Amino acid sequence: MSILDKILGQSDKPRDTPAKADRQMQRVLDELTSLGGKPIETLDAAEARRQPTPTDAVKSLLRKDGKDPAADLGVKTTDITIPGAAGPLQARIYKPHEHSEDRLHPVVVYFHGGGFVIADLDVYDGGPRGVSKMADVIVVSVHYRQAPEHKFPAAHDDATAAWKWVLANAQTFGGDPQKIAVMGESAGGNLAINVSIAARDQGLQAPVHQVLVYPLVGNDLNTPSYVENAQAKPLNKAMIEWFVKNTFASEAETADPRVNVVEADLIGLPDSTVILAEIDPLRSEGELLAERLEQAGSSVRHKTFNGSTHEFFGMALVVPDAMAAQTFAAHELKRAFGTAILPI
Repeated sequence: MSILDKILGQSDKPRDTPAKADRQMQRVLDELTSLGGKPIETLDAAEARRQPTPTDAVKSLLRKDGKDPAADLGVKTTDITIPGAAGPLQARIYKPHEHSEDRLHPVVVYFHGGGFVIADLDVYDGGPRGVSKMADVIVVSVHYRQAPEHKFPAAHDDATAAWKWVLANAQTFGGDPQKIAVMGESAGGNLAINVSIAARDQGLQAPVHQVLVYPLVGNDLNTPSYVENAQAKPLNKAMIEWFVKNTFASEAETADPRVNVVEADLIGLPDSTVILAEIDPLRSEGELLAERLEQAGSSVRHKTFNGSTHEFFGMALVVPDAMAAQTFAAHELKRAFGTAILPI
């Protein structure tokens, strides 16, 4: 199947039984299992952050295939520190090698996943690196305060602070201040759409576009995809419950519209690209979000990748669906920025 077919095609596979990962995706899952990690939901946060990740599994497979997992893929990075809502934040700037320094380039502000508790810029390197290359943009990947040390809404406050910093400083790293989009994966997808909402509500410059990759945007843990994928890997229902316990002072806080975004006011938000995985507890709420955004007046392009799991997006070097998803995201960003090459 071609990348275009993967982007445009939709499967009518019934979901009455748990879906199976395709061959390349399963290879990553098997490799992750072989690394011997402990179940996240049985650990404290500090130990959970030390467990092997899907990114570790991808790097291990690349080494087995005789490839360099540290290859930059034509994208240079610079680690910086930016001001957050309550102190400095780590950030990483991605730029394609061929970027000219004599003109400004579109910018994507990116937030990584990890349930607001685990993961960092290194774990979520594949997505921003691939998007920077394929969309020919500068990506600013931003870390944020994590729970349980910093409970909700610390990460959300940091995300808005990071957006304000990029708006004010884009030109200092070659970015076009009039062409800035927002993007995130999983919990980072939640932060990304909340940046769009905060920009609307606070009268800030709005993102040109938002790319939401399997975003955490609901608080119903009994949706069809939660039922189907209760035991899925690398994300399952027990892990989500563990994230909730660590992130919030009480479960009641998950009703906050910053968390239960599918019930929030979504009017006036940017056009959106929503990328989901079939084998993912978060799939149903992502599909509902795409519908709610359209109902609220946003133009939405949505694709669910069948046979892929949560976390697949950054695995483009070993999972074809991830390459397809990154291509899809890059194309939609180029359309939003007006940099796409249109056929004659």
